[in-house]
Amino acid sequence: MSQHPLDPLTAKEITRVGEIVRAHPVFTDRTHFSSIALAEPGKPLLKDYARGGAAPDREALVVLYDREHRMVREVLVSLTRDTVASTAERSGQRPRVQSADFEAVVPAIKEHPDWLAAMRRRGLTDPALIEVHPWPPGYNDERDDYQHRRVAKALTFVRPTKDDNPFARPVEGVVVTADLDTAEVLRVEDVTRVPVGDDGGRHGPQQATREGVRRLDITQPDGPSFTLDGYLLQWQNWSIRVGFNDREGLVLHQISYNDQGRRRSVIHRASLSEMWVPYGDPAPLHRNKAVFDEGEVGLGKLANSLVLGCDCLGEIRYLDGVTADWDGKPTVIENAICIHEEDTGIAWKHTGHGENFEQFATDVRRGRRLVVSSFSTLSNYDYGFFWYFHTDGSVEFEVKLTGIISAGGVPAGEVPASGTVVAPGVYGPHHQHAFNVRLDMAVDGDLNTVVESDCRPAPLGPDNPVGNAWTVHTTPLERELEAQRVADATLARTWTVQNEGVRNAHGGPVGYQLVPQSGVLPLLHPESPALGRALFATKHLWVTPYREGELFAAGAYPFQSGPGEGLPRYTAGNENVRNTDIVVWHTFIAHHVVRPEDWPVMPVTTASMHLRPVGFFDRNPALDLPLPHDTTSICHNTPGVATDAEALRHS
Repeated sequence: MSQHPLDPLTAKEITRVGEIVRAHPVFTDRTHFSSIALAEPGKPLLKDYARGGAAPDREALVVLYDREHRMVREVLVSLTRDTVASTAERSGQRPRVQSADFEAVVPAIKEHPDWLAAMRRRGLTDPALIEVHPWPPGYNDERDDYQHRRVAKALTFVRPTKDDNPFARPVEGVVVTADLDTAEVLRVEDVTRVPVGDDGGRHGPQQATREGVRRLDITQPDGPSFTLDGYLLQWQNWSIRVGFNDREGLVLHQISYNDQGRRRSVIHRASLSEMWVPYGDPAPLHRNKAVFDEGEVGLGKLANSLVLGCDCLGEIRYLDGVTADWDGKPTVIENAICIHEEDTGIAWKHTGHGENFEQFATDVRRGRRLVVSSFSTLSNYDYGFFWYFHTDGSVEFEVKLTGIISAGGVPAGEVPASGTVVAPGVYGPHHQHAFNVRLDMAVDGDLNTVVESDCRPAPLGPDNPVGNAWTVHTTPLERELEAQRVADATLARTWTVQNEGVRNAHGGPVGYQLVPQSGVLPLLHPESPALGRALFATKHLWVTPYREGELFAAGAYPFQSGPGEGLPRYTAGNENVRNTDIVVWHTFIAHHVVRPEDWPVMPVTTASMHLRPVGFFDRNPALDLPLPHDTTSICHNTPGVATDAEALRHS
């Protein structure tokens, strides 16, 4: 199996990258590896390679953190040439946190006299029964200006036994700020004293289970309809290259569709560029909760090893994920990516009738979708990331949210203003989850334009005498600033990525349409510092020209970042985005008003994005779906001809 330039780094390659960097003068005994990931080749190199040119240099981008000088350094390593190609300092930036950051910080907090005193005031005297969970600190006011320190704010929970849910007994009102580099406790705030609840919040196999749920198997006796050659995935005319890295987790490349023998590009690169979770509770313990889970923590490093029959059901193929640890050594996450097919019900159907409504024919096909998924656990929450490819040419990205809410303590009988009581002494603060998907579009080529479509009622008049008419108003988005748009369900607003230079059989431009699934926006005050750091979430659509290195909606280094990074900075030049190589950024939000039913483990809720072909095909591309196996005469019949179904009814 030959290696493609977009294949993720292997464990062997990460090992070699670590060796090369440790032998370079940029590395010291106070330097650690924040990340090692494939430095993806640029588009010109990939195009030359696709035409039969030489393979681009195999390169890795390494992010180092020098704790002594509090300095981030980026190192580009050429595996092809077995050397460091370049180094660059990123002054004023801070890297993502990892578990190694907490090894010294957590014990330091649990030994600090102010924290111990706060615990004693609540009758908690055994630190072994107490857990400390550091979080990225956010930024709310001048007290959060740590003058280049890299810090965490820690939450405290009581966990009497390993069977207990630690999030069920939050220690409300104690906020600890600690330096991640020196393990120095900077501040212990004890602002509110609330009795610790006694709900164990237990879940799992020790709980009673309902009866009558019988076995459900999904089988494909002939095997799956997709093929997987290394990281090249092909299914039902779709072709996709699967990627993975420690920050974004699942990444998809070079998504194309075989349209009657003609290979047509749709998306060059698709990934979740950022996810941000702001809490709507002003209490001291909760107002700093506004984590960039991707940029401050990393989705790939926290990916789950998926289990057949639990996370994935059916005829499954898996891919591993490989990341680097604090010392630059590889960590293999087995079965990090799950690939399978799912039945989606009716793909299309019609039952014909004559003029007297007598039935004369039925024709129906069942749809299915290809699923490429991964799951990551970020402290209390669990997120599933699912890419769906359908037989009708549409593409979906869905996030499944589950896990445990980040709870707070509440006095008995009190109704919290910004949350919901879910157990005695426990409440869930209301919050939002903002996801931004980056789509490097390539609809039948690199030169694309986004067109906004609004549906509006026509005025009464000679052309609309009874007031039933409505029309579609389209507006091409010309420049970056005017291409910052908000969804409007009252106008059925959509955005279509068109190739104005390629026409379909009906004379219109080929395109793929983004259909927003929700119009929710952040509910933070416009002057909130937390919102200033996540301005990407204030618009559902951003469009930028393709530029190397612009991959993340909140910027490359959002940990303790200032306002305006990421998309606001990318779009400041107000460049042309019409008929050029563009990137579409789509924000969608899961709005979470907490319910008692979300406790102790939240049922899955979803938030999603939907892309569908509009004029990309000349007609329904799923017309050629085969009849379901062994049911030909049932799914396609003519009156007067006995069907298998009728035979079954009379047997």
